[in-house]
Amino acid sequence: MSEVYSDIGFAKLDLSRTERTGQPETIYCAGKTKEQLLKILQTFQAKGQAVLGTRCSVAQYEYVKTGGLPLKYDELSRVLMLGSPQKEILHGKLAICAAGTADLPVAEEAALVAEFLGAEVNRQYDVGITGLHRLLSKIEEIREADVIISVAGMEGALASVIAGLVKAPVIAVPTSVGYGASFGGLAPLLTMINSCAEGISVVNIDNGFGAAVQACRILRLIGKNND
Repeated sequence: MSEVYSDIGFAKLDLSRTERTGQPETIYCAGKTKEQLLKILQTFQAKGQAVLGTRCSVAQYEYVKTGGLPLKYDELSRVLMLGSPQKEILHGKLAICAAGTADLPVAEEAALVAEFLGAEVNRQYDVGITGLHRLLSKIEEIREADVIISVAGMEGALASVIAGLVKAPVIAVPTSVGYGASFGGLAPLLTMINSCAEGISVVNIDNGFGAAVQACRILRLIGKNND
């Protein structure tokens, strides 16, 4: 194994994550100063490693881009990307379904992370159950996916509906979208955990990143089984 980590004083940067897990290191940018984030990115760049950043603010990005690094940034999802990883071919297809436009920041976090990791992503947005015909008009296309990520706030019923119509595993992502009684995403989280539909797993509130990583690991196993 190559160098395990790099100690830069305020952080020990994981340089062996790709070897251990098959995916690059990811930086949770929220809570870090702009100076800390820049130092972290510069260190990974010097080590020749690609890295993801999640929950990166516009202010953080505006600061770190002055360092001349090969960065990409998506303001909607707040995903920051440094370089391109050595992508393995992930067999199979991933569908990401979002209930409403307000859920798109989380859905796009999942989509961009999955694409960074080498997945083929089919986006199906604004297919919430209040207009069930919208979902049903796309269901045959969704059924072609080997893994499905369902992103929804409010009562979070989209995952249950999808899971009752498809063969693929469904990864449910509750979002903090909704009125007061949704309790910042707790209501959809409980709906998804208590679903009577089979084949659903649930990640934490607004955790599009976690859903994408789980989906890509499933796709990686599909590839191994097809070899």
